[in-house]
Amino acid sequence: MINLKAIKRDTVTSGQLNKLRESGFIPAILYGGKDPNAKISIEKKLVKNILNSESFLSKVLELDVDGNKLKVIPRDIAYNVISDEPIHIDFMRVVVGTKIVLDIPVKFINNDECPGLKVGGVLNIVRRKVELRCPADNIPEEIIIDLKGLEIGTSIKISFVKLPDNVKPTIVGRDFVIATVAAPTVLKEPEKPAEGEAVEGAEAEGTPAVAGAEGATPAVGKESDTAKKDDKAKGKEQTTEKKQPEKK
Repeated sequence: MINLKAIKRDTVTSGQLNKLRESGFIPAILYGGKDPNAKISIEKKLVKNILNSESFLSKVLELDVDGNKLKVIPRDIAYNVISDEPIHIDFMRVVVGTKIVLDIPVKFINNDECPGLKVGGVLNIVRRKVELRCPADNIPEEIIIDLKGLEIGTSIKISFVKLPDNVKPTIVGRDFVIATVAAPTVLKEPEKPAEGEAVEGAEAEGTPAVAGAEGATPAVGKESDTAKKDDKAKGKEQTTEKKQPEKK
């Protein structure tokens, strides 16, 4: 469990808060349980390395407030829109016996032992986090999914996951999908034949060659000059053979 030191603060105005931040501290609030809300501050360098971890907002921490140690869980972080630096953190007291709804990150292991991925399959992640209802004293940091032995076409559902005791997904009534081992979406195109190979290949097979190639026969659906001359001759013969009208 990560331990953090905090100190109480009495800053009220925005000017006082900015001065506190300039001195290397992050203003925070502590709430929950039977105790009143408390204004605190945490040294930025102590928490900066864990702020960006995917599990920070679902991790139980031990907070030392002027010597008084208690378990808390971060619930929200505010950032400066320009510098992207953290400017405020909300901590909630962990009260034994209560339940908390949290987004727990999903972690996939044994990718190198997944037959489906070895043959070119793709891990299609549907949910990177799953919302769970957890006892305050039994909060999982991650949902572990073992990919060992999974083939292409496997659908990994919530029933595939072994959750800790008394931890339940907030989505009930259906076995929802977390990820799938899918077939590759990009297919390799056949190699384009070298110039001249298509015509030579067609002639070798005894099939009509491509129109426009040297020595090629006329393309299908296109009338040849010889056929046009034959049709013209037939038209003349039909005109000559017409019966002459009888003389009265």
